[in-house]
Amino acid sequence: MAHFVAHGSLRMDAVVPEEMNERAMGVLAAGIPEVPYGTPLEEAYERGSFARDLVELPVVAGALRSLVGPGPTVDHHAVHIRRPRDGHAQPLHADAIIDVRPDAFDVQLMYYPQAVTLDMGGTLSVPGSHLRRTNESDTGRYQNLRGQTRLVCPAGTVVFLHHGIWHGGRRNDSDVPRYMFKIRFNPTVRQLRLWDTGDLADPAVAAELGTRFPWYEAAAARLEFHNRIRLWRALTGDSTYDLDHWMTRVANRPQRVVPAHLRSEA
Repeated sequence: MAHFVAHGSLRMDAVVPEEMNERAMGVLAAGIPEVPYGTPLEEAYERGSFARDLVELPVVAGALRSLVGPGPTVDHHAVHIRRPRDGHAQPLHADAIIDVRPDAFDVQLMYYPQAVTLDMGGTLSVPGSHLRRTNESDTGRYQNLRGQTRLVCPAGTVVFLHHGIWHGGRRNDSDVPRYMFKIRFNPTVRQLRLWDTGDLADPAVAAELGTRFPWYEAAAARLEFHNRIRLWRALTGDSTYDLDHWMTRVANRPQRVVPAHLRSEA
């Protein structure tokens, strides 16, 4: 969870069985019917359907429960197909940029049924960008940022993304179509200690939350730490948690009033 808060993503390689990946190619090519916004996950996909089987895989269901909790709703889903030798790339952008909740987040599942090679393009994302608020397309003029990643992965890989991460689909320079299935989930419970919190005091947690990324401006990295700490406090329910005093000093609002006879006359 600390990795997700710092990076804005959680990647799980080759967690979907090969027989499901083979099935997915035909299902995604045919398209998956839309569901109304806000449909409970239990009602969004019929039992036995590919989408239902995907989200009920134990490793996928476990990660989803840790991130958004039980009973999420499906905001929307989409099948993205990049045709061979497709010369068009998506501009770098963030989704639903009007969503500025500091204490909650939606999660986007991205599933790749086939191995994605570098020449197939894959999804580009900028680790650590999810809490830096911009207008949706403001980052579109940037072609490359230091530390960005382009997804190269084995078949059956699932990636969970924070809704605010900067990302974009790259062009497909290969001779095969590239498939990706995306679902956005909305939580219906407070995202408070939904995962195994037995190691909260482990120094590795603080080290993960203190991760720096190459695209940060030298001084502005403190903004990212501040935003991470706010989110971590919300997720853990610990209003005192801090890294190197970043949040404590800016949240300092003393309420104790010095008695009149003790005030300085200076």
